[in-house]
Amino acid sequence: MCRIDYKTQSRANVSVTDLEPIFSYVHLIQQFSVQSSCLERGILITVDSGLLMEHGVDLNQGKETPASAGHILQWSQWQLLDSILPTGGFAHSFGLEAAVQAYMVSKPEDLKTYVIHVLENTGSLLLPFVYAASKCPNMDTYTRLDKILDATLTNEVSKKASISQGSALLRIAAAVFVELPSLKKMRDTLLGSGTVSFHHAPVFGLICGLLGFDSETSQRAYMFITMRDTISAATRLNLVGPLGASVLQHQIAHIAEELLSKWMNRAVEEACQTAPLLDTVQGCHGYLFSRLFSS
Repeated sequence: MCRIDYKTQSRANVSVTDLEPIFSYVHLIQQFSVQSSCLERGILITVDSGLLMEHGVDLNQGKETPASAGHILQWSQWQLLDSILPTGGFAHSFGLEAAVQAYMVSKPEDLKTYVIHVLENTGSLLLPFVYAASKCPNMDTYTRLDKILDATLTNEVSKKASISQGSALLRIAAAVFVELPSLKKMRDTLLGSGTVSFHHAPVFGLICGLLGFDSETSQRAYMFITMRDTISAATRLNLVGPLGASVLQHQIAHIAEELLSKWMNRAVEEACQTAPLLDTVQGCHGYLFSRLFSS
C-alpha cells in the first residue's frame, strides 16, 4: 500500500494500480533503497521501493546516475593530465638543458638527483599556489595568487616559462572543457583587465578545482606533470632512452610522494626556494649559444 499526502494534509490509502496514472508524469527519486519521495503538483507521494519494483516500476528510468556523471568527469580530469594537451610544457626543460651544458648533469645518477631537486623545489615553491587555487577556484582568489607568485619569482627565465605555460593552459582549457563556461568568462575578463600574468601553478590549481579534483589530488597531479616533463626533456637531450625514462619515472615516484607529503597543504606565505643552485642554472639558459628548449 502507498500513502498520498496532499497540501490539505488529507490522507488516502490506495493501491499501486490506482497510482498508475500518476506514475506517468511523476519523477520518482530513490532514497537509500528504503522509500521514494517526490513532489509534483502539490502531491507528495511516499512509496515503498520494494513494492514498486514488484510492480515493474523502474525508479532510475530516464535518469543519469551519479556514478555515470562521475565517470564522465573523470575523462575530463585525465585529459588535463594527458601529454597530448597542447599547453607547451614540452618546450621547457626546467633548467636541465643549461645544467647539461654546465656539466652538472652528465650521467644517469646526476639526472635522477636533478629531477628530485626539481620536484623538491616545485613542492616548496609552487604547491602552495596550486593548493590555494584548487581550494577556492574563483577569479578573485586566482588574481591574488597570480600577483603574489609574479612577485615571488625572481628568475626571469622561469617566470617567462610559467607565464607561457599558464597562458596556454587557460586558453586550451577554456576551449576544451566547454562544460565549464566560467573558465572562458574568467579568461576573457582577465585578458581585458590586463592585471594578471597567468602563471602556470595557480592556473593549474584553478582548473583542477573546477574539474572536481580535491586539493590533495591537484597537488599530486602538479608534481606528476613536473616529473613527466623534466624526464621527457632528458629523453630529448639524449640523457636517457624512452625505456630508461619510464624506469626512472617509476623509481622516483615514491620519492615524489614523500615530497608531496612534506610540502602539500601549505599557505602561500610559506612558499620558498629550496634549490637556489637549480634556480641559478635555469637563469643562465638565455645565455646558451645553442639550445633546444625555451627554458
